[in-house]
Amino acid sequence: MATAERGLNPPAFAPAAHRARSLPWRGALAALPNALLTLLPLGAVLVLALTPQADTWAHLWQHVLPRVLANTALLMALVAVGVLAVGVPLAWLTAMCEFPGRRVFAWALVLPLAFPAYVLAFVQMGLFEYAGPVQTALRELFGSSRWFPEIRGSFWGLTLVLVLAFYPYVYLLARGAFLTQGRRALEAAQTLGCSPAGALWRVALPMARPWIGAGLALVLMETLADFGAVAVFNVDTFTTALYKAWFDLHDLGAAAQLASLLVLVVLVLVAAEQRSRQAQRFDAAAGGDARRALGPRARWLATAFCAAVLGAAFVVPMLQIVVWSLQVWREDLDARYWGFAWNTLRLAGTTAAAVTVLALLLSWIRRRHADAATAWLVRLAVVGYAFPGVVLAVGVFVPIAWFDAQLLALLKPFGVEPLALLKGSLATMLLALAARFLAVGFHATDSAMQRVSRHQEEACASLGLTPWQTLRRLHLPLLRGGLLAAFLMVLVDVMKEMPITLMTRSFGWDTLAVRVFQLTSESMWQQAALPALAIVLVGLLPVALLVMQTERRPSSRTLS
Repeated sequence: MATAERGLNPPAFAPAAHRARSLPWRGALAALPNALLTLLPLGAVLVLALTPQADTWAHLWQHVLPRVLANTALLMALVAVGVLAVGVPLAWLTAMCEFPGRRVFAWALVLPLAFPAYVLAFVQMGLFEYAGPVQTALRELFGSSRWFPEIRGSFWGLTLVLVLAFYPYVYLLARGAFLTQGRRALEAAQTLGCSPAGALWRVALPMARPWIGAGLALVLMETLADFGAVAVFNVDTFTTALYKAWFDLHDLGAAAQLASLLVLVVLVLVAAEQRSRQAQRFDAAAGGDARRALGPRARWLATAFCAAVLGAAFVVPMLQIVVWSLQVWREDLDARYWGFAWNTLRLAGTTAAAVTVLALLLSWIRRRHADAATAWLVRLAVVGYAFPGVVLAVGVFVPIAWFDAQLLALLKPFGVEPLALLKGSLATMLLALAARFLAVGFHATDSAMQRVSRHQEEACASLGLTPWQTLRRLHLPLLRGGLLAAFLMVLVDVMKEMPITLMTRSFGWDTLAVRVFQLTSESMWQQAALPALAIVLVGLLPVALLVMQTERRPSSRTLS
């Protein structure tokens, strides 16, 4: 029906394509503040890095960079091999084969995502160090444990921890790829003479390569960004070197120069991850095919493999921190812990609320404006999640410190004491955390936004509703589930975040994650279990949401 026939003014809420053609700059202008949340910290790091002092660079190149470059590169390579060796076989077994316990393992193998890597690290350290229960039992049985490898400072121990912490990224994406392939391509390959193993190597894995590559890129970014686990194992990488440059050497310039190198590496990884995602293709008709029933020996080997990984990555660490917590809670659970919990919830809740609102606005802007400039600014706004927390901490602190200095200079004639006004405040932490976790809230909100029908929006426009009225009366009720998911996921991620809170907090303002760092720095594993248990239990919430989403796929039949 034409506008004149309805007797109404032209609708204020038009389809995105029309809005993009008529006012191509409005979407970009609306998305710019969100993009600046990420661009300003990264820009501050790069600007500070481009004005280095000669003696600082000389010190870094001579004493720091060779060691941390070698350690970081070796760690990333070992973790990459490990997650591929663990995640891809698990994905293949749970997606394409039938064996005892498959249904349980399919979702339970995602549970290690609830464990921050630093919690898994100190649990393994406490279990396997000289005074730990494993070596103590070995000495009681054999009289000595000298032959047992030293775990502190061990690359292999750290690699094992990071593999167990990060393999679910590869597992989830590879399993999704195998499920969308079905068995038709494999059966076609077998009719051409390929053995089942040959069909896997020559057909299934090449088809799943984009998904596996995307998962591997995420793992490499998480490995590069890890701070807590490498600190527990006393292994120097880029993140620990940056922390020491700032807090031990009190050299913010050196920290910014190390951060700038991290930025370059992350940009390469982001480009690789985006390229892998662009190569992904889905075959909706391939789902629902039968799984292959394994032989008697193979099926129990598959069960044993899945059980071993799940036990090492989730069951044993969970039981250990529960046991340690029960041993120390009477002495350690005092008023201080309620303060740590209150600080954690206040910071996480405030950040989650702010990020959810920003994510809603960003999703709505993307919905209404389809021009290239808006799309690029939306991408830039959510790229902060790819960068390590230590980089964003430095990037936010630099402009905040400059603004503090300017503000104090203006207030000095009025007798204001030369104290920090914004440095170390909650605002500094909020800005850095929002820049890092806006992507988490955006993806949850945007996924829900995409399920809102365009016809519903056009109906609202035909009734004369403005865009803001449409957002309030149509989108908000329909997005309630997505907004809740975004809030919960950001809440949990902020509770687990360690480096940003540790580096930008004011003195004495501790959260549960900071308390874990303080206790593990002194090798107090049992005492660190109490705050770690609270973090892990809360971390199970988004994992449960993720499991429910992945288990909505239709069940498959079994081929004998």
